[in-house]
Amino acid sequence: MKVNALLPFVICLVFAGEAHAWNLRGHMEIAAVAWDQLKPATKAKVSQLLRLNPAYDDWVEGFSSREKSKAAFTRAAGWPDDIKRDHDYTNDGETPSGPDSARNIGYQDKLMHRYWHYKDIPFSPDGTPTHDSPVPNAETQIIAFRDALASHDTPDDVKSYDLVWLLHLVGDVHQPLHATSRFTHDLPDGDRGGNSVKLCESPCRNELHAFWDNLFGTGTSTRAAINAARKLDDAPDGAATNQDVRSWIVESFELAKSNVYQSPIGIGDGPFTISDTYRRKAKTLANERASIAGARLAKLLNDALQ
Repeated sequence: MKVNALLPFVICLVFAGEAHAWNLRGHMEIAAVAWDQLKPATKAKVSQLLRLNPAYDDWVEGFSSREKSKAAFTRAAGWPDDIKRDHDYTNDGETPSGPDSARNIGYQDKLMHRYWHYKDIPFSPDGTPTHDSPVPNAETQIIAFRDALASHDTPDDVKSYDLVWLLHLVGDVHQPLHATSRFTHDLPDGDRGGNSVKLCESPCRNELHAFWDNLFGTGTSTRAAINAARKLDDAPDGAATNQDVRSWIVESFELAKSNVYQSPIGIGDGPFTISDTYRRKAKTLANERASIAGARLAKLLNDALQ
């Protein structure tokens, strides 16, 4: 096997346990769904903004001129995870601290802002005390970036940065495990969105969050993600018109309780073994969430850039 073919597998192992809300393939499928629902004027504007990202040339390599705009938009959805592996960026931890945590200064910001990727609504099935998610978080940043994108006073460099974060964060908050932390006797500080819940699959260090992230597969091809997105069912009527970010997160939270933390996932930190029935239901739900996230992302951008 070629070394390059091993890289996705190695990366998956090295970064197992990180909170990635869908993997690259999932984020790209959501973005591809959104692209097809953008108005022509919105497509033109986002294409212009994405050219300001330092990774743009890599995103469009191998695509024809006609394909580049959609390819860049699709691949850009993974950029906020890409910087977690970029030595030019500083890992400022999982907990926000100080005024830099919520700043919006464009690409001169070299913090990873891992805490922007989720907002954990806590719950406990066994009466363990809980605590709320700190701010800033995914909810505060989606709202901040959306408003900045819509403002005529925001410089294009900042709008470009906000755009790639929005492509990612809207997908993030539609992953049920990016909207909750379960507190139990075994995990009194919370399970970090399932990151602390072990699964006894091979290798046995796999955990619940990663299982849900990888429901779209682990491929990294932009073209394959675009093709896969075309096969997803449309979002339910009216789903896109809901632009209340808080309600998106509550929706994911309720789905986590009703679908994620269900048999064979018991109370505590496991290990648990995923059943075929659980896997099939999870995949169906992931596809539904991708369609809804894509539709909502498209409307957000159409409205902000009208």
